[in-house]
Amino acid sequence: MSLISPWRADFPALDALERQGQTYLDSAATAQKPQALIDALAHYYGNGAANVHRAQHLPGAMATQAFEDTRHKVADWLNTGSSGHIVFTHGATSAFNLLAYGLEHLFEAGDEIVISALEHHANLLPWQQLAKRRDLKLVILPLTREGVIDLSAATSLINPRTRLLAVSQLSNVLGTWQPVSELMTMARAHNALTVIDGAQGVVHGRHDVQALGCDFYVFSSHKLYGPDGVGVLFGRHQALAHLQHWQFGGEMVLQAGYQDATFRPAPLGFEAGTPPVSGVIGLGATLDYLNDVNQVAAAEHEARLHELLCAGLRLREGVRLVGAPQVALASFVVDGVHNADLAHLLTEQGIAVRAGHHCAIPLISSLGLSGAIRVSLALYNDSEDLERFFNALDQALELLR
Repeated sequence: MSLISPWRADFPALDALERQGQTYLDSAATAQKPQALIDALAHYYGNGAANVHRAQHLPGAMATQAFEDTRHKVADWLNTGSSGHIVFTHGATSAFNLLAYGLEHLFEAGDEIVISALEHHANLLPWQQLAKRRDLKLVILPLTREGVIDLSAATSLINPRTRLLAVSQLSNVLGTWQPVSELMTMARAHNALTVIDGAQGVVHGRHDVQALGCDFYVFSSHKLYGPDGVGVLFGRHQALAHLQHWQFGGEMVLQAGYQDATFRPAPLGFEAGTPPVSGVIGLGATLDYLNDVNQVAAAEHEARLHELLCAGLRLREGVRLVGAPQVALASFVVDGVHNADLAHLLTEQGIAVRAGHHCAIPLISSLGLSGAIRVSLALYNDSEDLERFFNALDQALELLR
């Protein structure tokens, strides 16, 4: 089956990579960038870069306008209802740490934080360390054999002692959608705060945070075809009001003296210092581009590619899929072959995939693995990419067996 991406030409790096003999299949780590983003960054830097929210001159006013326009675009993308729900950070990891430190005062010894067994380190370590600081219990929701959070177990593990639930929307290792709406409902029944890690999920389709019912939703720009160094934290107004300030500096203050200060509320109160101005503006241009993409067509294209990927892996002797991947990515191991050795041979043939524990060591260890190869797809990939991957895989396996 031949599948051609109608969006491939919008991403100039793909041609450059192809000239270098590279096939890029690692978009779950970082996606390539559309020309619209590149043009926006060139325009910003080429026409007068400036800081935001603090200058009366024209470059500053223009930068501030573009920066705040992006806040509105993100709010629209997530259907938050208001741009005041959107806090810009320096990445998803930064946003999770903001939450862990900003909410710390709400916890007392013996309280429980609930996460799942499949979490990325970014949605594990901040809560793990918070639990250590405040003598809390970190509760781990188990998975079904299909790699989905076990809802029957969750009904008892999410209980009156639960103060916060933080779970991924889409696993970066297993490629499985998680029942986040059901989990949000369980947590709300016990008045617990809720956090969704949308770093992978936000890339695949439009997601309505009001319908999801979460208090907070976090994602990174660089996975959503945008610039790196930018993260987004959505928070309901009531949830943001719980946050205490944890980073201090310019523009997040209302008034400051030598001995005391008063701070702005969200969102500006949590954007201390110079924010990632160019990155935020670039994210706005990326969202403009994505708003012109037929999301249904893109999802169908990715689904057909994913089907080809999984079918091709299952056909090869000794290759085992990790879990039951549903969208955009597939992790696999090969009997008798170390993932690092296989990744090295694939790299030598110009195939860019991810190998290792994928920043989810507890999950990989629980599956009895030392690591896995992950192939991840984006709307710009096509069947020729997969053909090159499978040819390289076959040659590598022939050498390794």
